[in-house]
Amino acid sequence: METTVKIFSCTQSENLSKKIAQVFGQSLGSVEFQRYSDGEFQPSFEESVRGSRVFIIGSTNPSSDNLIEMLLMLDAAKRASARHITAVIPYFGWARQDRKDKPRVPIGAKLIAKLIESAGATRIITMDLHADQIQGFFEKPVDHLYASAIFVPYLQSLKIDNLTIASPDMGGSKRAYAYSKFLNSDVVICYKQRSKGNIITHMELIGDVSGKNVVLIDDMVDTAGTLTKAADLMIERGAKSVIAICTHALLSGDAYEKIEKSNLNKLVITDSIDSKKQSNKIEALSCSKIFGEAMYNVHHNKSIDELFIN
Repeated sequence: METTVKIFSCTQSENLSKKIAQVFGQSLGSVEFQRYSDGEFQPSFEESVRGSRVFIIGSTNPSSDNLIEMLLMLDAAKRASARHITAVIPYFGWARQDRKDKPRVPIGAKLIAKLIESAGATRIITMDLHADQIQGFFEKPVDHLYASAIFVPYLQSLKIDNLTIASPDMGGSKRAYAYSKFLNSDVVICYKQRSKGNIITHMELIGDVSGKNVVLIDDMVDTAGTLTKAADLMIERGAKSVIAICTHALLSGDAYEKIEKSNLNKLVITDSIDSKKQSNKIEALSCSKIFGEAMYNVHHNKSIDELFIN
C-alpha cells in the first residue's frame, strides 16, 4: 500500500506552500496555532499523520519564530508517528554562520542543522545554501536545489547582448562561473572589504565591463549594500546596464530605498521568502515548481537530477 502524503506549511511560507502543494497535486493539510499572550505558540495538526510521509514547508529566516515554528512542527509530526518527515526549507536561515571566522563565535549553521535533525526531520530539501558544505552539517539526506534552474531560462529569454556575468564578492565566483557556462558569457568579480557585517569599506572590480550588459549573481540580498555598490561600480566602469539576480530576498533595513536609488535596472528574486513590500525594480519568480517536483520525485523514489542545471 502506497504511503499517504501530507503537506503542511509554516505561517511564514503560506503563500509559497500553497503553490508548491498545487504543483505536487494536492491541497495543504490543516494545522492550527494556539498563541499565548507572551508570544509562545503551539502548532497542532488537525488531521492524522500516522504512517504518512509528511512534508513541512517553511523558510527559517529571522525572526527566530520561523525556526522555532519549523522545529515544533517537526517534533509534532514525530510524536504523531509520521513515517517520513521532510523539512522543506526554501531559505535556510542562519547559514552565514558556517565557520569560525574569528575566535569565540558559534558555527550557527551547524547548530541549526542539528536542531532540525533532533526535532525529527528524516530528510531536508532546500535551495541555494549560502555555502555548499552546509550539507555536510546534516547526518540525514539533503536535496540541495539550485535556483539556476529558474534563473538561467529566464535570462536566456531576455536575449541580452554583450552579456557579462558578475559576482559581487569572491565567495560567489563559483556560482557566477556556473551561470556563465550556460549563458556563454564572460565573468567579472568584485573584491570587497568589510569593517564588520553589512558594512563595506572598499570594493574593487576584477575584469572589464565597458560596453557590457552586466548580470550580478548572488544567493541572497540582505541590506542590498553589496549589490547596489557593485552596480554603481559597474556603471562607473562603463557598463551599459546592470541587472541583479538573487535567490533569497531578505531585504532588511533600508534595502528598498537603496535599490530604488541605485543604478540597478532590475532585481530578480524568488519567492523563497514572503516579501511584505513591493518595488517597481523588483521582479519575483516562483520556486514552487522546482520544490513541488522535488517533493514528488522524493515521494516516488525517483531521481531529482532533472531538476539540476549546474
